[in-house]
Amino acid sequence: MKGNEADRRVLSGMRPTGRLHLGHYHGVLRNWVKLQHEYECFFFVADWHALTTDYAETREIEQIVWDMVIDWLAAGVNPGSATLFIQSKVPEHAELHLLLSMITPLGWLERVPSYKDQQAKLKEKDLTTYGFLGYPLLQSADILIYRAGKVPVGADQVAHVELTREVARRFNFVYGREPGFEEAAETAVGRMGKKSQRLYRDLRKRYLEQGDGEALSRARAMLDEQANLSLADKERLTGYLEGGGRLLLPEPEALLTESPKVPGLDGDKMSKSYGNTISLREEPAQVEQKIRTMKTDPARVRRTDPGNPEQCPVWSLHKLYSDADTRSWVTEGCTTAGIGCLDCKKPVIDAIVAEQDVMRQRARQYEEQPDLVKAIISEGSEHARDQARETLDVVRSAMGLGYR
Repeated sequence: MKGNEADRRVLSGMRPTGRLHLGHYHGVLRNWVKLQHEYECFFFVADWHALTTDYAETREIEQIVWDMVIDWLAAGVNPGSATLFIQSKVPEHAELHLLLSMITPLGWLERVPSYKDQQAKLKEKDLTTYGFLGYPLLQSADILIYRAGKVPVGADQVAHVELTREVARRFNFVYGREPGFEEAAETAVGRMGKKSQRLYRDLRKRYLEQGDGEALSRARAMLDEQANLSLADKERLTGYLEGGGRLLLPEPEALLTESPKVPGLDGDKMSKSYGNTISLREEPAQVEQKIRTMKTDPARVRRTDPGNPEQCPVWSLHKLYSDADTRSWVTEGCTTAGIGCLDCKKPVIDAIVAEQDVMRQRARQYEEQPDLVKAIISEGSEHARDQARETLDVVRSAMGLGYR
């Protein structure tokens, strides 16, 4: 894959842990819907990742997977605009994970922040397994197998992308320095036209001597346009450009995304483990009942007590669902006790029900025809596997495992 093509490719996955809720929608799915029109997107069900913490509870995982994919489709993720697939249907993920494990220092995995955090949070589970220790490297394999240039993450996941960059860098350093690399690179330069040769050398010099990022970008773009160079030569010249070896695995960048905190019914972060969720395809009567009983500002014991919206979980939902006029009405009414909490909740109930009505309509055909969902995943998994095989061919060859 060319450098610029990697920059246009996005990879993101989601663990199948149960029916999706409003936290998933505002934290991930709305962003996926936007990205699918801006990048070449690969969205996958991370079923192997689910096993890293829930390896003893797999009886319902298959149904959870299909329900989750329907939730994606209901939210507006379009299989015509993005590739949707299941991780375990692309076994190349596992092979790359194995090969990368041969060169990844143990300390890199132990220092990933979520490693100790999750062990502390999930004390009731035995997480002293290789699968749990190695799951950040499996995440790296998920990204690198598609040579994705962008990975949408929240701030708390940046460390995982940084690990992936380090793994790619180490792989390129160990295996990208083929015998006679400089000579092969200079021979490849000679295959370009004289004008392109001069420009490449000038841009390379500017980058290596001055750290000129614009020169690096221009040189990469120029290499993409060289029709008479093989893919191997382009990889070689990209590495030579940066002062290293062949660029076998591109280093991905974190695509920081907004992840608004969606409050649960008890005021804590919405989470299945807290039992405080509103699912994406909740029945309207259930949505109304849940929000009517949702916690509010504890200062409003009686209807006549004034309150403070910033102390009320429902206010966070207003920030997501209400326009400026409604928020102004809520602020005025709450602080003066001009409206009651049920009055305040009514616009939120109406907005969520209206939003979910669209999702329920989208989901209906997939609920009635589950084979449609399986066909989408089958087609997406086959396309993903074709892309993954290309990367593994490069990796195997670099590691001396081509056997041709």
